[in-house]
Amino acid sequence: MTRRFDAIILGAGQAGTPLAGRLSEAGMTVALVERRLLGGTCVNTGCKPTKTWVASAYAAHMARRAADFGVTINGEIGIDFAKVRARADQIAADSRASLRRWIDTMANCTLFFGHARFESPQRVRVGDDLLEAERIFLNVGGRALVPDMPGVADVPFLTNSTILKLDAVPRHLVVVGGSYIGLEFGQMFRRFGAEVTIVEKGPKLIGREDPEISDAVRDILEREGIVVRTEAECIRFERAGEEVRIGVDCQEGSPDVLGSHVLLAVGRQPNTDDLGLAAAGVETDERGYVKVDDRLSTSVPGVWALGDCNGRGAFTHTAYNDFEIVADNLLDGADRKVTDRIPAYALYIDPPLGRVGMGEVEAKKAGHAIQVGHRPMTRVGRAVEKDETLGFMKLVTDADTGRILGGAILGTSGDEAIHGVLDLMVKDGTASDLAHAVHIHPTVSELLPTIAGERKPA
Repeated sequence: MTRRFDAIILGAGQAGTPLAGRLSEAGMTVALVERRLLGGTCVNTGCKPTKTWVASAYAAHMARRAADFGVTINGEIGIDFAKVRARADQIAADSRASLRRWIDTMANCTLFFGHARFESPQRVRVGDDLLEAERIFLNVGGRALVPDMPGVADVPFLTNSTILKLDAVPRHLVVVGGSYIGLEFGQMFRRFGAEVTIVEKGPKLIGREDPEISDAVRDILEREGIVVRTEAECIRFERAGEEVRIGVDCQEGSPDVLGSHVLLAVGRQPNTDDLGLAAAGVETDERGYVKVDDRLSTSVPGVWALGDCNGRGAFTHTAYNDFEIVADNLLDGADRKVTDRIPAYALYIDPPLGRVGMGEVEAKKAGHAIQVGHRPMTRVGRAVEKDETLGFMKLVTDADTGRILGGAILGTSGDEAIHGVLDLMVKDGTASDLAHAVHIHPTVSELLPTIAGERKPA
């Protein structure tokens, strides 16, 4: 049966669902298609469940530190892992239910569950239904990349999705990949009681960051007993009885690691390989990401790509911003562009890292003469009062104009405090603007004006 709509949205993730709401409110008939679970990665295998697990791990960590704060706990600190998982599962389920209630209130929206495939630039098949529309929006997300490493097909392994289904804490979790997903899971499972080794092919963790940040993150993890193996140029896998042997061949240390569980956290890939994009003429790059212009239009007029599948951002907040760009341009006659947004993200280890704009190395590569403001968290009153003094604050500015190029806060509340820098950058603010602000005491943010006024050439 052929059904005609004003718009078809493939994927009910962080861009697709609000777009359905906005188009529906504008009077358009909308077909919203989801192949599996409402909410996409964030709700089901990303932000919602993982940050819930992070919160449980933090509670365990602070309970073990209770005596540092003059709090007495009689008895051993235990982990009820079934309850940890159940709590996260419930929060994700509640989010899905909330989304379903919202979708059900959209007067002009019809929800389809099933696998969608293009049959032409304006025609998509979902099961027995053939859907047609002049506007089609892709919000199909991504999944864990499974690399073609020697032996990987011969051993059991976990991804960021399947690790959430564990029913017990691993004896020894070996994390392959030293970036955001791997580091977050590594620290949380260490706090749950697992032995943890992180194996990274490159010379440092989170390779996109300034060396100072990478080194500090490594120090934070090693303080908790996590073993970090970098420069692992020959990663390979083989069974060793009930366990897995991971070859690393690092320059220092044992040439292999024996683990009870292996987490592959080496990147993501878009869910575009089974959509029949060729039938619509939608172009992708060599990694499968849909090619889009600055306004998120694809190579085919009337087809847009939003969220993780377009390669222009890999976060919930960038996916939602994609929705805002497309909706405002389409419905309000705006001219919003992807390149208008300032890169910002966080690493949710403890303490967290909040990042915005350029780092020091990136700014220099871009040709800026820079000044840097810097302060260790040991000199931030709020951090001292909480006895959470690992990390530092950093502000990068253009030496000639004073324009703020970027910032980083690795420390308690860093993921929240960094927004003071981001908001000023949105308005093209300068270090002088920040230095003259009066922030609330005692907070982490109150030191931002201080470091803005203490910048030095770098």
